[in-house]
Amino acid sequence: MRGGTTTRTSKPLHAEIAGGGFAGLATAVALRQRGWTVRVHEKASELRAFGAGIYLWHNGLRVLESIGSLDEVLRGSVRPPIYETRRDNQTVSKEPLPGMAWRVMTRQTLHAAILAAARREGVDVVVNSEVVSADPAGSITLASGQTLPADLVVGADGVASNVRDSIGFAQDRRTSRDGITRLLVPRLKQQLGPGEWDNVIDFWNFEPCVLRILYSPCNEEELYLALMAPGDDPEGSQVPIKLELWTRIFPQLTPVLEAAASISGRYDRYQTTVVERWRAATSPSSAMPPTRCARHWPKAPAAQWSTGSAWR
Repeated sequence: MRGGTTTRTSKPLHAEIAGGGFAGLATAVALRQRGWTVRVHEKASELRAFGAGIYLWHNGLRVLESIGSLDEVLRGSVRPPIYETRRDNQTVSKEPLPGMAWRVMTRQTLHAAILAAARREGVDVVVNSEVVSADPAGSITLASGQTLPADLVVGADGVASNVRDSIGFAQDRRTSRDGITRLLVPRLKQQLGPGEWDNVIDFWNFEPCVLRILYSPCNEEELYLALMAPGDDPEGSQVPIKLELWTRIFPQLTPVLEAAASISGRYDRYQTTVVERWRAATSPSSAMPPTRCARHWPKAPAAQWSTGSAWR
């Protein structure tokens, strides 16, 4: 009930949200649409998207539709015609995925669309404001020492969440042996030459070394490259990327790999946080780690404590 009361008194319920990324802003919009007052805390000096590209599937698109962000996302994204898999540079499958709603876009496109919805709904956003802990009784504490009460506290502050860790519930944080460098580069379709370069193409290579590239067009100008290698491979995990290595294994991608080699980039190992208790509260930004075909990887659920405060 927008602008109405949410309790038997005239005072609306209030939420404090840690993190101004996809999950924090989308949650803020949904709550505002239901009459809540909401304040989002972002520790950085500005709201911005970090990273390169992202896939959204039908569940995420439905969330965007409900908060009024879908049309903007559709204008700035693409639905690739085919999900193609290649092994040792030979095509082994082409899947059109008929009837499946999915889009590929830059993270900047997604963040801008959700942020626009937050501004339309009047979400209060505070930058340079880091949430360092939360109390299940219903409050957050900022780095400044200030404590703020709330009916709902949402921790959407990333994989190294201060909010989640401050609660002290049992968890196991695991770091994979594999990792990824994510980059946005120009499409360069003419330079790539003949081929189905509008497809998502999943390149796998196993000999003489294990390397993988997920080639994902985001729009007519930008291409998301996810370059995956074991963490114990010093050449495969090197940033900027070692151009000679990657072009030797994937020669047909030489133009876009040359563009990628000019970007400093960052290599990150995959991380998984396992908790003993959770309730599903998926985020529209829950991109699947591209260690497997994205459409086959389950959406990452958010843990939720019994008071109803959700953690990303």
